Amino acid sequence: MEPDRGHFVAAEQGRGVDLGVIRMTLKAARQETGGAFTLAEFAGTEGPWTVPHLHRQMTESFYILDGAFSFRCGQDQFEAGPGSYVLVPPGTVHVMEALAGGGRFLTFMVPGGLEDMFIELGELPPDSLRDPEVRGAIAAKHDSVPAELPARSPNA
Repeated sequence: MEPDRGHFVAAEQGRGVDLGVIRMTLKAARQETGGAFTLAEFAGTEGPWTVPHLHRQMTESFYILDGAFSFRCGQDQFEAGPGSYVLVPPGTVHVMEALAGGGRFLTFMVPGGLEDMFIELGELPPDSLRDPEVRGAIAAKHDSVPAELPARSPNA
């Protein structure tokens, strides 16, 4: 990050990474933010987009742009549509699934750096993102660890 310089990415620009069921477009990587955060847009078809996982140090949040998603965060499960915001604190097991028609959201990751995992996964066969074995091997280098979802709350 350079002092007295801004960072601009137009609507259809950013580094694209094909992850099979979804596509990530980096809007601001850790290099542009001095490691403070990463901002990426994810878009894709309906179905599961990942495996249940947690981040030990990172806070992750999602702002839904299009479509509808089912999120499971710890014991809670809910649906989120356009304009909805989801915050996932460190240590919270979570997973998301795009509902009928797929969708698109912005993901804000603090601190930045997890984009490196997605870039690495994008170099592997399609849908490696949803393969627990592949994801587990790559997670050893990144703060994204496959995990078991806890039992659902009786009120959820």
